Amino acid sequence: QVQLVESGGGLVQPGGSLRLSCAASGSILSPNAMGWYRQAPGKQRELVARITSTGSTNYADSVKGRFTISRDKAKKTVTLQMNSLKPEDTAVYYCNANFPLNIYWGQGTQVTVSS
Repeated sequence: QVQLVESGGGLVQPGGSLRLSCAASGSILSPNAMGWYRQAPGKQRELVARITSTGSTNYADSVKGRFTISRDKAKKTVTLQMNSLKPEDTAVYYCNANFPLNIYWGQGTQVTVSS
């Protein structure tokens, strides 16, 4: 059974930075793509950033220039570096991994941007 374990959430002041990490375990296969989604209270879950096995990335317009996604294919990890955080970035952030046969989600990690 594939598991995604997230780490790195927390409370940060506006303009600050956080780094989220996610590690996939339980499969001999590598995910085709990994990414991060977020869900704020009362809103739908939305894509934040995604990276494919070839290194192609895409970002939500709201985070372009502030967030950077990267992955280590050998370690099956994905990292989201978040800079210049804004209060509107407050949400639960979920790691996502697209394996050949299934899609998996992490349990979510809270990011709160507040002074």
